[in-house]
Amino acid sequence: QVQLEESGGGLVQAGGSLKLSCAASGRTVSNYAMGWFRQAPGKEREFVAAISWSGIDTYYAGSVKGRFAISKDNPKNTVYLRMNTLKPEDTAVYYCAARVSYYSDTYYLADDEYDYWGQGTQVTVSS
Repeated sequence: QVQLEESGGGLVQAGGSLKLSCAASGRTVSNYAMGWFRQAPGKEREFVAAISWSGIDTYYAGSVKGRFAISKDNPKNTVYLRMNTLKPEDTAVYYCAARVSYYSDTYYLADDEYDYWGQGTQVTVSS
């Protein structure tokens, strides 16, 4: 079993930055692809960013591309989401997710492709 714990959320003004962390425990996630999703009030959970187990390949939702950056530190068993130029529409609960990916160094975009989820961290962007 893998446990994921997000941190780094908070309240920030539009145009500001935040860096979210997702620390894994229970197992090493060196061979796990990771992803970030978010859910705003009254909306469905949506994909934000994903990274392959090696960290080489990444993919972003169009709404965050160029502003957000996902990275993975395998020795620290942690994945990060750096968020720049934040907008009020980025307000949501952000979740990290993980899935084992032994045979393919790729990323995954759909939430039903992930096996493990964190509890989420709130990000609020004020205008």
